[in-house]
Amino acid sequence: MQALQNIQHFLKGVKMDSQTAALLTGVACAVGSVVVLVKKISSHRKAEEKIGRAKNRREESLQRGEQAVLRYKELHPTTDSSFILALSLSEVTKQLKEGSLTPEDVFYSYMEKTLAVNKKLNCCTEILLESLDQLTTVGSNKDGLLYGVPVSIKENIGFKNHDCSCGVVINLDQPVEKDSVLVQVLKKQGAIPFVRTNLPQALLSYDCSNPIYGQTVNPHNPQKTSGGSSGGEGALIGGGGSLLGIGTDIGGSIRIPASFCGICGFKPTAGRLSLKGVRPIYRGQKTVSSSAGPMARDVDSLALCMQALLCDHMFSLDPTVPPLPFNMEIYRSSRPLRIGYLENDGYTHPSPSMARGVREVKALLEQAGHTFVPYCPLKMNEIVPELWLRGLLADGTTSLLQKLKGGPVDPCLEPQVFEYRLPKWLKKIISFLLKPVSPRTSARINALCGVGSIPELWKQHAAVEDYIHETIAHWRSCKIDVLLCPVIGPAYNFLYCGKTSVNTNYTFVYNLLNFPAGVVTVSTVTAEDEEEFEHYPDKFNKVFKEAVTGGEGLPVAVQCVALPWQDELCLRFMKEVEQLVKQSKK
Repeated sequence: MQALQNIQHFLKGVKMDSQTAALLTGVACAVGSVVVLVKKISSHRKAEEKIGRAKNRREESLQRGEQAVLRYKELHPTTDSSFILALSLSEVTKQLKEGSLTPEDVFYSYMEKTLAVNKKLNCCTEILLESLDQLTTVGSNKDGLLYGVPVSIKENIGFKNHDCSCGVVINLDQPVEKDSVLVQVLKKQGAIPFVRTNLPQALLSYDCSNPIYGQTVNPHNPQKTSGGSSGGEGALIGGGGSLLGIGTDIGGSIRIPASFCGICGFKPTAGRLSLKGVRPIYRGQKTVSSSAGPMARDVDSLALCMQALLCDHMFSLDPTVPPLPFNMEIYRSSRPLRIGYLENDGYTHPSPSMARGVREVKALLEQAGHTFVPYCPLKMNEIVPELWLRGLLADGTTSLLQKLKGGPVDPCLEPQVFEYRLPKWLKKIISFLLKPVSPRTSARINALCGVGSIPELWKQHAAVEDYIHETIAHWRSCKIDVLLCPVIGPAYNFLYCGKTSVNTNYTFVYNLLNFPAGVVTVSTVTAEDEEEFEHYPDKFNKVFKEAVTGGEGLPVAVQCVALPWQDELCLRFMKEVEQLVKQSKK
């Protein structure tokens, strides 16, 4: 009997403890929710404060730049800025060397123009006020190939005491301790880095908008994007505010804004120029190589920049860069070329204007005595999702999502980030369900899951190596020197870059292959191009058609490609295209 009473007493205690536990659990959950909410509010407030400080720094630099321009104009009222702004880079450097132009006249002419362009296009993240001091000492570098030339640089290229935010809040208030190698070499060659330019949040987009500095617009149509990720450079140069800029490219990030903004852009072989001090969105990704490269109004400017950067000073500062000076003999060569060409890579259709650009340039080159060979890239259906996308996001987007923490997601990136944030198991299910109806979408969603393990990553790296060697063998079997092909374009309407990846394969395949590639503007979109687009199949191009609608008058470009380390040959080909197009217009 006593034992039974003891059991009842115990059970009663348990019951009471359970009620207490339930109460405590409820209280704990409520407190936890409050803590989470408080943390979220605190994180949001900190992000807003960081963004506010960055905007204030930009505004202050722009105001001080304007004040410096006004002071100079008051003291030098006869400076003919319109004459200076009309000169090419080679003409500017020549007149600076001769002394018929002063570095101050050139600098303040471009500073004034940059400030005006930025008001229209929102392409600058800050004026580098240190350039005002450098201007007073630039005479010590008078022998430099870029003596007295004001140069714009993309925001992720390290400049001492300034942030490299890559458009994400988490990177703000972390100024770098020293100039990147590229900036050091530019200064050694007499150039004056004077402004930093905008980019998309997290870099992995071909739009140009972020929550810190906002949306950059196109110099030819403010209702269009400037492209990305070097979109600030594209807009500033295309708008006439810079002679020469430095961008970076991991999937078309130099070439796409060059195409959208009507300028020239060059992605060298990865490793040809130093990336020391250039900030990626995350480090350690090795499948697809990034490149820094020049952007300018003409090809000669690109070549001069490469010649200036490929010098002993860079090779000394960064011994991992092969000491290969610029080969001017190859750039100036005029031997006939065997040119591979394609209007369609078999994976996506280019826009009518871009396909027309290739056809028209092909005809001009044939008339000039060059030989053409039809060419088609290998295995595009496999390499787009499995090698490029899965390799770029090998960790299943974990690193990228970590970089986006603590701040808002820009509208241009929201469609991508929505997919990235889906649980891996859900991505797998969606991929499985979509496979019968949309194999490409299925493969893309599956690629976002990453490689899964280190052995799989090694297999992926091996597959990329195999693809590079297969492509080189295919190239040589065709006996071609260079390749002429489309580039993505014309410029997109806002918010469409995150909704469709159509035609990005025309640029990113050459990052995967590590082939040098450049873009030359050759024409503009016509009413006939727009009309022809209406007859493209909706099933494949509905979003793309919406993205580029209203493109009449926008720039049309072509892409020129060469084998690895044949950067000078690629530039020589680009120069030939540029010259023939100019002659045809006369």
